[in-house]
Amino acid sequence: MGFKCGIVGLPNVGKSTLFNALTASKNAEAGNFPFCTIDPNIGIVDVIDERLDHLSKLSKSKKKIYTNITFVDIAGLVKGASKGEGLGNKFLSHIREVDAIIHLVRCFESEKITHVNSKIDPVNDLETIKTEIILSDIDVVQKRLEKGKKKLLNEKEIKILKNKLELLNQNRNITIDNEEEKKLLSNIGLLSIKPRIIVCNVDEGSLNKGNSFTESIKSMYPEEKIINICADIEDQIMGLDKNEKETFMKEIGLNRTGLNQLIKEGYDLLKLDTFFTSGPEESRAWTIKKNTLAPKAASIIHTDFEKNFIRAEAVSCDDFIKFGSTEKCKENGKLRIEGKDYIVKDGDVLYFRVNP
Repeated sequence: MGFKCGIVGLPNVGKSTLFNALTASKNAEAGNFPFCTIDPNIGIVDVIDERLDHLSKLSKSKKKIYTNITFVDIAGLVKGASKGEGLGNKFLSHIREVDAIIHLVRCFESEKITHVNSKIDPVNDLETIKTEIILSDIDVVQKRLEKGKKKLLNEKEIKILKNKLELLNQNRNITIDNEEEKKLLSNIGLLSIKPRIIVCNVDEGSLNKGNSFTESIKSMYPEEKIINICADIEDQIMGLDKNEKETFMKEIGLNRTGLNQLIKEGYDLLKLDTFFTSGPEESRAWTIKKNTLAPKAASIIHTDFEKNFIRAEAVSCDDFIKFGSTEKCKENGKLRIEGKDYIVKDGDVLYFRVNP
């Protein structure tokens, strides 16, 4: 289990260029005209983790399997998309399938690349996307409430939907008050409840310090996750080998790639952790939600492991690397035996005991 991010934005803001860079592919057509991406491009990227590299080496594993992140390059959204403008609801439906949304906005001037609104205004671009998402959600909720008239919803569900519809009609963010609401709203595919990262596509000179466009976004959305990426630079970086990449990044003063930034912010946004399994056959990273109990974590490996769970043998990744193996950790009193109520921690190396 990894997580899936959808890259959305107005036409010609650099979505396809960023997608190609992040996935080190040339699958997405990047052109200087709206709607050059019609069907979504999908790329699966390994989440490189040095901890797993160490574990695999120490265990002399035959295989090393990273967890992954899926990027979906979704066609450019325009004003009126919720009513069928541009490519309409076709790609609004693609957004429903992702865990988080990357809102990519253009924060650079260029005479060579046209802007769908003829003016660079990233705040307005974000508001356009937000409005179309809200209008789409209003339509979804209204249609669902129609089913309530046919007795297909209970009174509690109807009350929840009416309350959320009122918020949407006021152009306000939807709040989720409990798990019941979360389940209902997720099942009907509301877009405005999905967590988002605002990515400012800047020119090389604005990569480290930003510019007036990025400052306007920070001012308007002070509580949002906002990162600066230069899609063109990312595209160049991904075409280099490891040594060339390190040299190039040092020359331009870049500490981490855009991919690494997005992975870090994505894990934080979605409240995700990583645990490991390691042995002679394979060392592997697994992605789970924070505060996941051991039996549920075991089910990520195999669904039967949850109901047949007995216990988990756990060591921290740091201790495993320090002492060299689970056996050495046990000798040094660092191996723990955990039961069904154990909350798995980020970096745990686990071995699950289950009934056959």
